[in-house]
Amino acid sequence: MSAISTVKKIGTPFLAMLAKLFHTIYNLRTNRILSLFGNYLYSLWVINEFKSCGKNTVVYKMNRLEGGKHITIGDNTTIGKYSVLTAWEKYGEEKLNPEITIGNGCDLGDFIHITSTNSITIGDGTLTGRWVTITDNSHGQTTYEELSIPPANRKIFSKGTKKIGKNVWIGDKATILAGGKIGDGVIIAANAVVTKDIPAHCIAAGCPARVIKK
Repeated sequence: MSAISTVKKIGTPFLAMLAKLFHTIYNLRTNRILSLFGNYLYSLWVINEFKSCGKNTVVYKMNRLEGGKHITIGDNTTIGKYSVLTAWEKYGEEKLNPEITIGNGCDLGDFIHITSTNSITIGDGTLTGRWVTITDNSHGQTTYEELSIPPANRKIFSKGTKKIGKNVWIGDKATILAGGKIGDGVIIAANAVVTKDIPAHCIAAGCPARVIKK
């Protein structure tokens, strides 16, 4: 076999592989650009559904939005993909007065679920992981009479407002339940369940969450 034949034999599959690689890279880049453009257009549309939305704030495609006119978002905040934000004006025949306020410079992770029938405030600079839940309400109370009723038929109950301070970091899959306050600079560990006040500048973990480091 001549040297030219050998080069052709090796070169043909190599060029085919190179062409396939360039094609894959091109498609990935094109899909990325189209995805970013789609997210940009979606964000421009959805921010008009809120009571107010600050400058340079990005809201990625949501799973659900209820009561947007009761939700305020600050400047330079990002809300990740597939979030659920619900401010319930009414549940059954009961009229409610919800409010959700998200501060400046927050970064709320994918699949975050924030639900209010009372008031939730999230301070500036708060960062969350994925699948975090923040709520100020529950389906009924824990009395014997209420526990005898199917949960979906119980009256919505709120222990009070929920306030999260500035520069708080909340780990993946943490649950922040109704009532109380989380102070500034707190770290909430992944999978923690917060049921009461957490003082400023500490680390809380566990179910229920307790301070493990100050």
